[in-house]
Amino acid sequence: MVQAISNIPLKPENRNKLLQVALIKGAQATTAIEGNTLSEEEIEKIQAGWKLPPSKEYQEIEVRNIINAFNILLKEIIVENKVRIITPDLIRDFHKMISMDLGEHIDAIPGSFREDNRIVGTYRPPEYKFVSEFVEKLCNWIRKEFNFDQNQNQSFATAVIQAIVTHVYIEWIHPFGDGNGRTGRLIEFYILLRAGLPSIVSHILSNFYNQTRSEYYRQFDNARKSKDLTQFIEYAVQGFRDGLNENLKIIQEGQFNIFWHNYIYEAFANVTYTKREVFKRKRDLILQLPIGQEFLPEEIVMTTPLIAKKYSNLTMATVKRDLKNLEDIKLIRKIGKKYRANIELLKTMIPQSKTG
Repeated sequence: MVQAISNIPLKPENRNKLLQVALIKGAQATTAIEGNTLSEEEIEKIQAGWKLPPSKEYQEIEVRNIINAFNILLKEIIVENKVRIITPDLIRDFHKMISMDLGEHIDAIPGSFREDNRIVGTYRPPEYKFVSEFVEKLCNWIRKEFNFDQNQNQSFATAVIQAIVTHVYIEWIHPFGDGNGRTGRLIEFYILLRAGLPSIVSHILSNFYNQTRSEYYRQFDNARKSKDLTQFIEYAVQGFRDGLNENLKIIQEGQFNIFWHNYIYEAFANVTYTKREVFKRKRDLILQLPIGQEFLPEEIVMTTPLIAKKYSNLTMATVKRDLKNLEDIKLIRKIGKKYRANIELLKTMIPQSKTG
């Protein structure tokens, strides 16, 4: 599925739109897990450069830090083709990214390992004096265990497991006073992106963890108590796979809509007309008609504001005549008293494969 998503040709504006959605969803998810209450709509405003009310300033900074970190890493990996090994210094850099400018709203020194002992709920992380040693051992172990070097000699499947395992161990070691979850998920994001995960689906795991938050916590707790990561890995991989599948369908549907619109323009290129206004009205009607739904004539003229405006001063007889014209050129199908876009036309253009 990763290869399928990577190979889908997208217009730059469509790819950028999908990327912005991924960044917003990813930032919302990873901060929401830690208690940030900003909505996707508010994060979209932050992404667009808006300022939120002072009462939400620290939440805005949390989100802005994540978005900035995402963009820095995207540029580093995709534009500059720069690949880094996970090291203690890199982990500290990532923590600094997510915690800068938060002041008293983060109980840690940005980019510095903790110098005191902590208790997280019922969990007691390692004593602070062992943090540097454990982080160093973790970095050495994941590099050898998961066969990564700067020549990128690592399969994607192996990278997925490495990303998940590293995320969990960062949370267990709890190297910072605060912000360990966001740091762990940012490392997970980085490892997946480094391995070739398309940027437009880079939010999938954080989004999955947030959507299944109670299960996320339960799996973490079970893995810690059993000292076995198998079930957590299975949980995360299944969510990752489902997310890829869901996003692949969304992207394919978007491409199908573009194909359908192109087909409509081609069909109308062969239509002769005497009144350009009527020609454009009928073309706009089929272009605006939602795919996969059936409508009565009186419902069709209310499907979008543009169509409602086009037909506001016209009779129902005109609407039905336009629909009949669209039916004649096979762009619309009549089913009983209702009409639907005849997208079945495009199925004949899909390459056939052998079955059975």
